Amino acid sequence: MNDPIVHPGVILGEEVHLGDFVIIGHPPRGKEAGELETFIGNRVDIRSHSVIYAGNRIGNHFQTGHRVTIRENNTIGDNVSIGTGSVVEHHVSIAEGCRLHSQTFVPEYCILESGVWIGPNVVLTNARYPSAPDTKEHLAGTVLRKRARIGANVTILPGLTIGENALVGAGSVVTRDVAAGAVVVGNPARQVNSIGNISHYSL
Repeated sequence: MNDPIVHPGVILGEEVHLGDFVIIGHPPRGKEAGELETFIGNRVDIRSHSVIYAGNRIGNHFQTGHRVTIRENNTIGDNVSIGTGSVVEHHVSIAEGCRLHSQTFVPEYCILESGVWIGPNVVLTNARYPSAPDTKEHLAGTVLRKRARIGANVTILPGLTIGENALVGAGSVVTRDVAAGAVVVGNPARQVNSIGNISHYSL
């Protein structure tokens, strides 16, 4: 067994299970250990080799797969699951009941409302002008409204909103906002149906 590292300033709830090589409260660049408070709720399972930076506030019944990285200053609600190999950058909001499957990438300033479901290998983006001198001044994260569902291997371009109850088909490249309840597929993604026409889903 290799004991996890828990930095100063970390508050752990009850029944928090930390796997081998886990690091909690890692200080981001420019901060000292313990300078940013980190809070993790009750009945949490953080699996081996995961790193959670300082300044996060994480709710109850949270779990990760292995090798998950969560950067600083995020808010994560209750009953959230983040799969193996996923990366969540800083200043992200993830509401209760979200499920992020393995190898998901969530960059800065994204907002995931309650009940969002993201399949494996999904990439959200936020850099409108990559490598431009003022790239960081123009970052715009994705907004996923309540119960949006994103299929495997989807890429969503910066600053877009995926509407409530929308469904994005596997392998799609989303280049424009998706309306609430729309079903979109393809590259670029186009609406092909409405979620209300699919018997497997109830709104």
